[in-house]
Amino acid sequence: MKNSNSSLEFLPTAFILVGIPGLEAEHMWMSILFILMYIIIFLGNGTILHVIRRDVALHQPMYLFLAMLALVEVGVSASTLPTVLGIFLFGTTEISFDACLLQMFSIHSFSIMESAVLLAMSMDRFVAIYSPLHYAAILTLPRIFGTGAVIVLKSMMLMAPLTMLLRRLPFCGHNTLSHSYCLHPNLIRLPCGDISINNIYGLFIVTSTFGLDSLLIVVSYGLILHTVLNIATGEERRKVLNTCGSHVCAVLAYYVPMIGLSMVHRFGHHVSPLLHAMMANAYLFFPPIVNPIVYSIKTKEIRRGIVQMVSKKRSRV
Repeated sequence: MKNSNSSLEFLPTAFILVGIPGLEAEHMWMSILFILMYIIIFLGNGTILHVIRRDVALHQPMYLFLAMLALVEVGVSASTLPTVLGIFLFGTTEISFDACLLQMFSIHSFSIMESAVLLAMSMDRFVAIYSPLHYAAILTLPRIFGTGAVIVLKSMMLMAPLTMLLRRLPFCGHNTLSHSYCLHPNLIRLPCGDISINNIYGLFIVTSTFGLDSLLIVVSYGLILHTVLNIATGEERRKVLNTCGSHVCAVLAYYVPMIGLSMVHRFGHHVSPLLHAMMANAYLFFPPIVNPIVYSIKTKEIRRGIVQMVSKKRSRV
């Protein structure tokens, strides 16, 4: 009997997810909103990927990194989709322990990848502006695809120990989460044992990925501005800075909600659960919705590719 009690205390069989606190009666209407958001995400990012794949002229470093960003954002959204639609469409609030850890691993791995891709894109813009004559020689296709492979491997290797560290903790019957998906800052609040190792390793992941990436993005833009200020005419400066506009929007769309969610998790112990849910949804849904729209509007080559794709389909009809 003692063994069964200790095993029950050690690992829960399932976690209970929640939708949006205070809006339980509106879940069916909320499901329509989430379905629309997923359609926009998959359609928008899928269109970006299709345009880049079809147009050989877009097989350049800037657009290949953009394709990586679109793939990663599809991955983040696909990771949340089963539980979000399960809750709002079918009222399914339970998720098994292993499935929860898998979802956590998937969401955070793709988030780390997204941060790294944004850094790679800022480096791409720096090389293009600082050394345009050597741009093609520095950012070759093998280096670009090698960078993508390193980003994927690094993200997965960093997240793998975190799932194993969670497995060793006793949960003492605590199994109710405050989101529609499994996030580590939410999960780590449930165990009743010593979580110091988890916190130290979690802090290491945050500082070595998001912290370092954001610092290097700021440094790269500082160098870009320094280079641009040495350009003779104002018109040339405007044209050069214009090439960075979409990426700056993507960086802000990613880091602002992430910082807001981190602040809420760290200091908002007495904050409304509704705010927790809204900040988490903004962090996971805002970038993949906004980025395809921004790049479609502000990037002439992507816009032209979309127009050509639409006109070809119309001509066939």
